[in-house]
Amino acid sequence: MEGPAYAHSLRQLTLWTHHVLLPVYGREVTSAAPWCARWWEHPEAVALLHGLWLAWGDLTGPGSTMTGPANWHRDYLYNVLDHLRAPQGPFAGCKPNTHRPKESPTVAAVDPFGPVPPPA
Repeated sequence: MEGPAYAHSLRQLTLWTHHVLLPVYGREVTSAAPWCARWWEHPEAVALLHGLWLAWGDLTGPGSTMTGPANWHRDYLYNVLDHLRAPQGPFAGCKPNTHRPKESPTVAAVDPFGPVPPPA
């Protein structure tokens, strides 16, 4: 997604995160279970939360089964929260009101097996 579609989706995810996820499941922030107040600046966190939000909509929304919410908790919620808040997770190094950007690993060649020019 890009442009307005991405902005709209990110806004919906943000509203859900701030009004549903964190008030109900946020728990206290500690060094063993960090959370970043600027979570949207961590691409891994955005990807994980987006998947969690989509699963929540599918398993708890209209047309879902009566066991959908229990399945969402068991199969998605705690796995994602545990990963996000792990000491080595995307929020490692972030503290309350302090965001620490993460460095992406370096890559020696972007496309090492890309097209090779024909021999001269």
